[in-house]
Amino acid sequence: MKTIKKLFILAFCFALCLACSDLGDELTGDLKSGELGSHKDGDLKMVTVPFIVNYLGTYMPPGDKCGPDVFNVIVDGVGDGTHVGCSTIHFDFCILGASADGDSTYYGDTYAYIVADNGDSLFVSIEGAVVEPPLEDHPDYVVNYWRDPFEILGGTGRFEGATGGGWSDDYNSTEDNYSHHHWEGTITMVKGKR
Repeated sequence: MKTIKKLFILAFCFALCLACSDLGDELTGDLKSGELGSHKDGDLKMVTVPFIVNYLGTYMPPGDKCGPDVFNVIVDGVGDGTHVGCSTIHFDFCILGASADGDSTYYGDTYAYIVADNGDSLFVSIEGAVVEPPLEDHPDYVVNYWRDPFEILGGTGRFEGATGGGWSDDYNSTEDNYSHHHWEGTITMVKGKR
């Protein structure tokens, strides 16, 4: 019985060595150069792919980053999207003032980011106007909306160096106290970076 155990362990170790030998060859160059986990400029392959996210935002107590007499809005949301999975979004922006005709309110000075399912962050910028009344293509429960361009400003982990953008299609509703966010566009990021 001891002989069979020894043979089994020997066979297992031999199989393990064979399985890892290819991986060891790939890592050797990176370990010697001290560049494990990094990419050389020549090795980067950037891809542009669709970027679609949906979030349900909760209005938080206002902050004070905007200064006196300027309202600071903070929204934390949950949802999902391409390349970010089940994720959260955070908005922190200033209400800059009403339009001359009073049908829209401008917002800007936005600090916003998405935290992906793996913990990587994607930094975004958005500003524009919240408009009343809703458009004809909106459901009856929409109170006001904002359809504004957003820009991707990089991030951490797999989003390091990411760029891109698109358009928001967001609104507030009479059916709940949440903000509803649907964004569509593209993201350019390193292919296969996890």
